[in-house]
Amino acid sequence: MTNARSGVHVGVDVGGTNTDAAIVNGAEVLHWVKTPTTADVTSGILVGIERVLSEAAVEPSEVDAVMIGTTHFTNAIVEARDLLPTAVIRLCGNASRGVPPLIDWPEALRDAIAPQISMIDGGHEFDGRELSPIDREQVSRVAADLKDREITTVAVTSVFSPVDDAHERLAVDWLRTELENAAFSVSSEIGSIGLLERENATVMNASLRGVADRVVSGLERAAAKLDLEAPLYLSQNDGTVMDAEYTNRYPVATFASGPTNSMRGAAQLSGTSNCAVLDIGGTTSDIGILVGGFPRQASVAVDVAGVRTNFRMPDVHSIGIGGGSVVNVGEDVTVGPRSVGYRITDEALVFGGVTLTATDIAVAAGMADIGDPGKVADLDSGMVNEGLEWIRVQIGEAIDRMKTGPDPVPVVVVGGGSVIVSDDIPGASEVIRPTHHAVANAVGAAIAEVGGQIDRIVSLDDVGRDQALEDARRDAVMRAVTAGATESTVRIVDVEEIPLAYLPSNAVRIKVKAVGSLGAANA
Repeated sequence: MTNARSGVHVGVDVGGTNTDAAIVNGAEVLHWVKTPTTADVTSGILVGIERVLSEAAVEPSEVDAVMIGTTHFTNAIVEARDLLPTAVIRLCGNASRGVPPLIDWPEALRDAIAPQISMIDGGHEFDGRELSPIDREQVSRVAADLKDREITTVAVTSVFSPVDDAHERLAVDWLRTELENAAFSVSSEIGSIGLLERENATVMNASLRGVADRVVSGLERAAAKLDLEAPLYLSQNDGTVMDAEYTNRYPVATFASGPTNSMRGAAQLSGTSNCAVLDIGGTTSDIGILVGGFPRQASVAVDVAGVRTNFRMPDVHSIGIGGGSVVNVGEDVTVGPRSVGYRITDEALVFGGVTLTATDIAVAAGMADIGDPGKVADLDSGMVNEGLEWIRVQIGEAIDRMKTGPDPVPVVVVGGGSVIVSDDIPGASEVIRPTHHAVANAVGAAIAEVGGQIDRIVSLDDVGRDQALEDARRDAVMRAVTAGATESTVRIVDVEEIPLAYLPSNAVRIKVKAVGSLGAANA
């Protein structure tokens, strides 16, 4: 069937309070809806897609792609549920044995994956020399033990694998010959320098493989129920998307998809590619920085459910202020961090409830027309102004924390809770509220491209600089293609070269990001 429109994408983003869905045709937002987030997440996604299609009068056959930013995987780690028993193999020789794998994990999370830990020969020095030769017999003994225990989920980490991943690849090749139907996660594909953080991220990824299988198949069944034949993509941490097969391999890449979707949507809707983005939801406000239209990436280890990791994540600062935040009236007036969240339509004063929220004082001040303004007409104006000023100052301080210099920067304000903040934000050179700002997250998901990223350490004494950069560019392009991009559209959007003075051999860290469009072959 020939589509009546071209390039029609459905974007869905799951938040703590609402699940937002939007239909986008190229750069045009055709329609959007907000529905309550459900406990199982998937049913809320289904309702959102069904409503937005129906209200926009768009036939399922007209949709070219469905992009979803979901909290399934983050929730599984935070709640320590539905995780697979995981084998943790560290190739380290005699190094690092004093600090065994998962030493810093919370007990509940560690128990949830029932780890089988092995530390065996292998790994490299920081300059690429072998730490110790990898031993086939040791690998075989580990494989036999895992076979006896019926464990088929394996995380493999080698010391300094970002410098040389040969031992990781060799160990996986050997293990595959002895473990049928095993799924492997290798650290060089997931994290960067920092053994424990990279290992943690790899183990998380491995333990989530079962959740990934269920989530992807569940979303595909939901799409089939709606007669959607378009391919399914999930949002990644860097503002791009990946196809279902890639998601099954790298579920940790979805952890921060919500903030990145909002930032990408903010860039699209505002036409501003270098700015701060303030995304105010029902419970929290997230502040990030856009550089060239993509979120600035965090340069330090990121804590996930009490565990330090170092896979790519956006640099986002969150504070407990949102539309549903409870206003605390005492000697001083403060707002949050407690929030009524998705119960705002039952508990906020403007909806007939008994809880004073940030939305109530915004309505009382005439900043928003939500619910019944008459129910907050008698609020004390001094209290209202003090609460709104507290919000303004807290958000201004949060934006200052994210800036790299003292000068004011443009601030794009998005999110359903954005009514609680005025246009007079400290540290902002201008405040931009684009059309459809309330669902920037869903728009960001819908317009996302497919991405691939390389982060490795190279000795320029062994490989010339030009060759090292060319190899990294080529591999980043291939990762984007593997994730679902059409090869002819893939382009390099960022190249970062960091000399590592503390390493010998003229070592340099190379980071390359490639993005590409969903073409006819994919969409």
